[in-house]
Amino acid sequence: MRPARSGQAARRRQRSRAPDLVARGPDRQEVRLSELQGKLVVVYFYPGDGTPGCTQEACAFRDAWKRYEKQEVAIIGVSTNNAESHAKFQHDEKLPFALAPDEDGKIGSAYGVRKTAFGYERVSFLIDGEGRIARVWEDVDPGVHADQVLAEAKRVRGASR
Repeated sequence: MRPARSGQAARRRQRSRAPDLVARGPDRQEVRLSELQGKLVVVYFYPGDGTPGCTQEACAFRDAWKRYEKQEVAIIGVSTNNAESHAKFQHDEKLPFALAPDEDGKIGSAYGVRKTAFGYERVSFLIDGEGRIARVWEDVDPGVHADQVLAEAKRVRGASR
């Protein structure tokens, strides 16, 4: 029997409570997922800071940031890079959202995201205002993913009103 792919494990978590995590915004302020109740939150896992696909994905979220703010959707990126690497990545790419270091793999494990030799697989979660996983995307296309997630966030927000 083959082991479950990352996305299969992640999808099994859908509608369950999202595991808490702590990230840092570009201002170095702590952002705790559990304190964002009432907001939709995108938690996206990516292989590593500064790599081409990861930079493309992060910059797509950055470029859509004002639309995310308008919809009251927060964004938290997670990789196995350390806090210093994240701070440099946020600064270099002018990322307006928080990044969570997960050097020990505990966050990824809690979300069911598999680590490869290059870092995490590219998997994203949309967390609803009650802190539950509303949607899971696996093997995302970094160039269009930000728009896909925002469209789903609007749908989820509309369904909860």
